[in-house]
Order: sequence, then structure tokens, then C-alpha cells
Amino acid sequence: MKSQANKLAFNDGWHYAPAPESTDHIRIDEKYDLFIGGEFVAPEEGRYFETINPATEDTLSSVALATETDIDRAVKAARKAYNGPWSKMKASERGKYIFRIARMLQERAREFATIETLDGGKPIRESRDIDIPLAAAHFFYYAGWADKLAYAFPGRNVRAVGVAAQIIPWNFPLLMASWKIAPALACGNTVVLKPAETTPLTAMKLAELIQDAGLPPGVVNIVTGAGETGATMVNHPDVDKIAFTGSTSVGRIIQKSLAGTNKKYTLELGGKAANLIFEDAAIDQAVEGIVNGIFYNQGHVCCAGSRLLVQESVADEVIEKLRERMETLIVGDPMDKNTDIGAINSAEQLETIQSYLKIGQDEGAEMYQSSCDVPRRGYWCRPTIFTGVSQSNRIVQEEIFGPVLAIQTFRTLEEGLTKANNTPYGLSGGVWTDKGAKIFKVTQGIRAGVIWANTFNKFDPTSPFGGYKESGVGREGGLHGLGAYVKMAT
Repeated sequence: MKSQANKLAFNDGWHYAPAPESTDHIRIDEKYDLFIGGEFVAPEEGRYFETINPATEDTLSSVALATETDIDRAVKAARKAYNGPWSKMKASERGKYIFRIARMLQERAREFATIETLDGGKPIRESRDIDIPLAAAHFFYYAGWADKLAYAFPGRNVRAVGVAAQIIPWNFPLLMASWKIAPALACGNTVVLKPAETTPLTAMKLAELIQDAGLPPGVVNIVTGAGETGATMVNHPDVDKIAFTGSTSVGRIIQKSLAGTNKKYTLELGGKAANLIFEDAAIDQAVEGIVNGIFYNQGHVCCAGSRLLVQESVADEVIEKLRERMETLIVGDPMDKNTDIGAINSAEQLETIQSYLKIGQDEGAEMYQSSCDVPRRGYWCRPTIFTGVSQSNRIVQEEIFGPVLAIQTFRTLEEGLTKANNTPYGLSGGVWTDKGAKIFKVTQGIRAGVIWANTFNKFDPTSPFGGYKESGVGREGGLHGLGAYVKMAT
């Protein structure tokens, strides 16, 4: 609970005094080149694009725009490292490099958290307490597996896939990079990574860290660009594995591109997670879990709990408590430690969210937004709930990727499961009840890859993550994450 001493009294109530995170300890270069073969090199055509702070719309840096020639250079560097020092190195030595990256991430955690917030718009509390510690945890976890693959896959002849092309989204830039790079390296692969064009900075800082860690040149290459850059990586003939996290529409394109090839791939795509609250649940705990699942992260999580299914007998109570809790949420400067909801990542994403708000109203749903003020500059969306929605409404069926919650009711467990499963997605879900038997029945009935009980959005590197239906192919994290980066024979 925040201290009363950290509040200022105004006529309209209590407000927290600003508690901004300092930026004195970070360095952001005016320009970032491509990281290829262990060195920062200028892009072939000399083109750069700007990355901005979504909370202020100020330019943070200029980043290289990779072309087909640049991607070819990166893949060749990765192949050279794979055929050379990396594949010849003892697995225990590879593990030491991965462990070193983890330790260095811990040492520079404050720097990475601050840059993540500046570039992505998420609250500093989330970057500081979730993103960076989890990123380091993934490197620690997979460092331990590097020399134990024979135990991970007993009785199988295991070898690395080769060169992995990895494409990550803007919602968890460093964490997504970590949970792709770490297992790939542990299995003996080399990597070409492309961060999202709106959040490239922590990936470029990771490149600096990898350089400082003394990793052999070409083991990890980081290239920046937009959709065409990613497509070039996917279609490159000397890439052996594709790992993509992003939209379902792009995932379909990648699947079509890979048809008929021998490339392995994992796709972690969209979601429309349902949280089921039963009448026997701890209501206050459930409401806090809903807020954590959709609002604290601005809805910028593929597994965000963007659908709420409440048992009819407690629906009014839950909605009332949820509205009250929404009014306490602070929307504003992501660098302020008091902020609950930061900036939307980009003007384009904000436009998408606003279009869905209009769609929801046009479909006849009742919209409620908190009454908080938002800054004049930057990209902002107040936490929003829709009630009176039907199963066919687009705000129920389609991924919005914003702090928008659609609320429905159900009477029986079977009805709740039917509604929960009636979407094209199957990434995650949640159940709130004090009955263990009901938890087991719901978790077995929901067609989703990850399901939380009486909590939400809890992650651990030892646990696999992935979905069903249009939410993706394959799993990342845990022992399953290793399997995506090896070839096995009996």
C-alpha cells in the first residue's frame, strides 16, 4: 500500500505526488546501426527511421533500416558462427556465455527498465518488476540446460537446427528477445533477431551487452526494420528455423511462405482470453486480478484477459466493484512510479483501439470509461469496459490490444465454457472460484494453452507458453522451448 506521506491533498481528493524515475543513468545514442558479426555496421542503403517516446511523441533515436542485402549479411554471419566456433564449443562453455548474459542483464536492470519504458510506453513498475527480471530469468534457466540436452530428450540423438530467424513484437521487447534467444543458444543454434520497429532500443542495448559479454562474432545478430525486413528473414534460403510472435494475420502469411520448405517454425499469435468469475469466488481478489490482466499492461499482452465472463448472480457486484477500482487507476507518465496505465505504444495502435471503441458503441454495447485526466501529448486511452455485449459482437471476438474489457454473464458452468471457447483464439484463460473441482473442470474444458486459477498473467521460464486454434503453433518456454530448436533422431 502506498504511503500516505507520499500524497498531496487537493480540493477534489487525494493525489500521489510525482515520483519520476531518473534517466541520468542511461545512454541512448542518436543513431543505431545493425549488429552483424559482432560489430555495429551501417545499413547498405544508409537509411534510418525514428523511434519515439509514445508518452511525449519526442524522438529518442534513429535506427537502421535493414535491406535484403543486410539480412543476407546477417544470415551469412550467423551461418559462419554456427559452422565455426559455436558448434565446436563445448556445451558447458556455451552455457557459461548464456549465464554471463543473464548476470549482466541483472547488473544493468535499471538501465534496461528505463529504456524499455521510454521506448514502449509501459509503466516503469512493469518494466522494472516484470519485464527485465523475467528476461534475465530466461537466460539463467536456459544456461542450465545447455549441457543437459541428453537429459531433456532421453534416448534421442539431439543436434542444433542451425540458423534461427526470430521476429518479436513491441509489447514485451526485451522479454520476447530473451525467451527466443536463450533457448536457441542453449541448443547450439545461432540467431538473427528483428525487434519491432516501434520498440527497437532495448534490443540494440542487448546487442551492446552481447558484445561486452564476448560472445563469438555472429552467434547473435540483431537487425532492425519493418515488415519487409521480417519477410526477407522468413524467406531467406539459408535460415533453418523461424520464431515469430505477432498478429494472427502475419502468422498466416508466414505459414504460407514456409509451406513446402524444411524450415521449422513456432508462431505465437493473437488471443482473446476469457476470465470466468464464479459466484463462490473471492470477489475482491478476482476484481484485482481482472485489473491486473487487462488494465495494468494497457491490454498490450496477447494473453490479456480482455473478456470477462461473470456468473449472473454476482455480475452486478463485480461490475460495480470493477468500476470503482477503475476510478483509482492512474493514467499518465509511464516514468512515474505511481502510474498504473502508461501510454499506448504508437499512434497507429491508438487509432485501432479507438476504432474498436466506436464499433462497440455502434453494436449497441454500453461503454464505461474512468473519469481520469490524460496528458495532452502522447497516445493515451482510459481504461474501458463494455457491458450488454453479445457473443457475436466484434469487441468480443476480435483482438483489440488495448485497455478494453468486454463483459458477459453466464448461469451455468457449461454455458460459461461454451462462451469462453467460442472465439477463433485459444491462447490463455482464467478461472476464479474457491472450489478445486470446479477449477479442474474449467481448466480441462477451456481450449487454451495457458490457464490461470485465482490469479492471472503469472509467468515463469520453466513453464511452456503457446496456444491453440488461431493463437499459434508450438510452445516456447520450459522444456518445450528447447524442442523447437533441436533436430531429434532415435
